[in-house]
Amino acid sequence: MKPHRKRRRRGTVLVLTAVMMVAMFALVAMAVDLGYVTLVRTQLQSAADAAALAATWELYEARAFNLQNTPEQIQSNALEKARYYARRNPVGGIEPELADADVTFGRLDPADGPDAALDTTDPSTFNAVRVRVRRSDEINGEVPSFFARVIGVDSTPNAAQATAVFLDNFSGVVSPPLEKGNVKMLPFAMDRQTWLEMLDGPADDQWSWDEQSGEIAPGPDGVPEGNLFPQDTGSPGNRGTVDIGADNNSTADLRRQIVDGVNASDLDHIGGKLELGPDGYVELNGDTGISAGMKSELASIRGQPRIVPLFDSVSGPGNRAMYKIVGFAGVRVMEVKLTGNMSGKRVIVQPARVQIYGGIPAPGGTTASYYLYSPVWLVR
Repeated sequence: MKPHRKRRRRGTVLVLTAVMMVAMFALVAMAVDLGYVTLVRTQLQSAADAAALAATWELYEARAFNLQNTPEQIQSNALEKARYYARRNPVGGIEPELADADVTFGRLDPADGPDAALDTTDPSTFNAVRVRVRRSDEINGEVPSFFARVIGVDSTPNAAQATAVFLDNFSGVVSPPLEKGNVKMLPFAMDRQTWLEMLDGPADDQWSWDEQSGEIAPGPDGVPEGNLFPQDTGSPGNRGTVDIGADNNSTADLRRQIVDGVNASDLDHIGGKLELGPDGYVELNGDTGISAGMKSELASIRGQPRIVPLFDSVSGPGNRAMYKIVGFAGVRVMEVKLTGNMSGKRVIVQPARVQIYGGIPAPGGTTASYYLYSPVWLVR
């Protein structure tokens, strides 16, 4: 072979090798940039998740604890929470800021899907926050490139979005996950009209609940109170006790439910759940009534949040009474006196937030529960 042919072939090999090395370098460069963009995208999502959860918990606290702030102040506090937790989750080495337009407050029915538009018409009902975290020209700066600069791509925009929500309207309960325990529901029914009148006032206010210390003390705290006993149920010999489970629950069953709540076995007796039907009610059989034999159990749960069924009518006497249950409410037992004259017996309760697991969401447009809230969770 002539020397110049060998030199040409050797040169060709060197050129091809150089081209391949350049191509491999380009692929590696693209992989590095793509990996970094993916990392930043994951960090953006983490920041959005944290900010949405924090802001929605702030809404939850304001709604569940009935804090006396204006909707504007509540949203301002929630926005600051979102910004704080966004900054606590760095994105590509920076603490991301949120513009006002990146945080949206509203009401969301999870049945509508996570991409449904938030209803922003009534701030008093807001239960959801949508947060967008961006790296863009407008805020936080675009994600810088490392090697793509050689082909003119200095940076790229990126963003992530998250929505968090809590439920606040339930038409019933099923057994919650085992680790969450029983449904903390009292085996008593309260007249819905009495409940509404208590909320609208004027109402008694003889006892105070201290959220920080968990203590009950004499004196008003601005929260209305009502009496579970006695009630004018229209059912002679019955004072509002209902069977949640097997018919004709014994006093021992009622005591257990007062202290420990309604368990899965109780619910199995009524189809695995206690839920208002399509017509907005469910019937529960009445029992012989609240008695002094339950005093110790009721006294032991003073201050603890519980659920009570609400009824709007009752028919039949004693343990043949049938209660038409039309809703559920969260209460806290404040005082118990079940001895002495009938007129002096009382189980005083006040409205109280109850965090509910195993709640069945109520259809939109109906109010089936009061002071009951699910935990906050992410939907997207």
